[in-house]
Amino acid sequence: MDSTQIVLFVIAGLAIVAGLYLWSTYNGLITLNVRVDEAWSDITVQLKRRADLIPNLIETVKGYAKHEKAVFENVTKARAATANASGPAEAAAAEGMMQSALKSIFAVAEAYPDLKASDNFQQLQSELVDTENKIQAARRFYNGGVREFNTMILVFPNNAWAKQLGFSKRDFFEVDNPDAIAEPPKVQF
Repeated sequence: MDSTQIVLFVIAGLAIVAGLYLWSTYNGLITLNVRVDEAWSDITVQLKRRADLIPNLIETVKGYAKHEKAVFENVTKARAATANASGPAEAAAAEGMMQSALKSIFAVAEAYPDLKASDNFQQLQSELVDTENKIQAARRFYNGGVREFNTMILVFPNNAWAKQLGFSKRDFFEVDNPDAIAEPPKVQF
């Protein structure tokens, strides 16, 4: 074997290694991207579930507290903002609104002992608390996926290729007011 053949074999070997690296990196990024999309879908499913529970809760409370119109309007606005959120940033802003609105509903419920004793209200409140817990779990799963994806994009040498392959950092689901969602709404009877 002469030196030209050796150089060609080395170049071919390097090209194969580079190709395998790019193939592996691309597939890894695709896998993580799909995982983040799936996690976001889980969040939207739980937000939809909560949004579907809200009208039932409002109707139950309305029967007891007809003069609490502002509370119901705020809950309706928060529900609409959550339903219309198109990404993590908008959903996070809507999440703060929703938590405040739900606290208002439960404050109204405190003023009406008959309402608090209602089986329908108790069931809706229990389902809502369960949904809030599921939203928190889905948020953690989503943010974990975003962390893995963003890390893979930012580490060397992936950072040299990720942008050319069409990948960019994803947004975490961060809430404007973390204290508002630190705990699910309290259920007190």
